[in-house]
Amino acid sequence: MRSFPDRLRHAISFEALALLIVTPLGAWVFDHALSEIGVIAVVGATLATLWTLLYNWLFDLALNRRTGSTLKTPRVRVLHALLFEAGLLVLLAPFIAWYLAVPLLEALVMDVAFAGFYVVYAFAYNWLYDRVFPLPEWSQG
Repeated sequence: MRSFPDRLRHAISFEALALLIVTPLGAWVFDHALSEIGVIAVVGATLATLWTLLYNWLFDLALNRRTGSTLKTPRVRVLHALLFEAGLLVLLAPFIAWYLAVPLLEALVMDVAFAGFYVVYAFAYNWLYDRVFPLPEWSQG
């Protein structure tokens, strides 16, 4: 299983790269000021970083108990990404509605769009991260 420092590196680098992509893209798509989307993105990234640390640890514990390993198949990676985004959606939509002073439904639509981006991004990022920083246990199977 990954160490805490490795999980911290993973979470911080994941969010930093995502911020560089999602902030200008979100401002353009939703026609809001870059600064407004920037605040949403930074708050979202902060919540997501904390959620990432907790969620990935819990997911790996459950996966290890179920299968005896933390190696993720493509199917498990899809499940991992979707469950992560569902949890983050519940945390972030109310903040978006409050901060932008928009109805919760509009905030939910925005959050779902962000989540769609992040599902694809998380799949690609996590696959690449596991290739760059593989665990020794994976080569023993």
